[in-house]
Amino acid sequence: MAESEIVICPACATANRVPLERLRETPLCGKCGKPLFSGKPVAIDTGAFDRLMRLGTLPVVVDFWAEWCGPCRMMAPQFEAAAAVLEPAVRMAKVDIEAEQALAARYAIQSIPTIALFKGGRELGRQSGLMDRAALVRWAQSILA
Repeated sequence: MAESEIVICPACATANRVPLERLRETPLCGKCGKPLFSGKPVAIDTGAFDRLMRLGTLPVVVDFWAEWCGPCRMMAPQFEAAAAVLEPAVRMAKVDIEAEQALAARYAIQSIPTIALFKGGRELGRQSGLMDRAALVRWAQSILA
């Protein structure tokens, strides 16, 4: 059997088994038919976060941010640009800590923006502060190497 990843659909939250060789072929959700990747980060709430951690097999890079945070707003286009480089090998997600305060507390997010990389439900790395696209990509790739 070919190796595959379990990719959670950002539109309907369905778990999709995608063979590794098909990840870059713009796979569609088997339930809703929407693309599993857009080259942009997905905004997630606590339920979606927990589903990604529990069922998904892709590494997940999460941007913990808030609308009122100036550095977060400055980093948003850099995070989006990094998504275009890292996806589909990595799921890029954003968590608004104002809306998801319990999730931010669970991970002891003390300053924002904070970027955390998870795989298999475990946090593998964390970086706080503003990063540009190149630094963010290097950071994620160094942890996953």
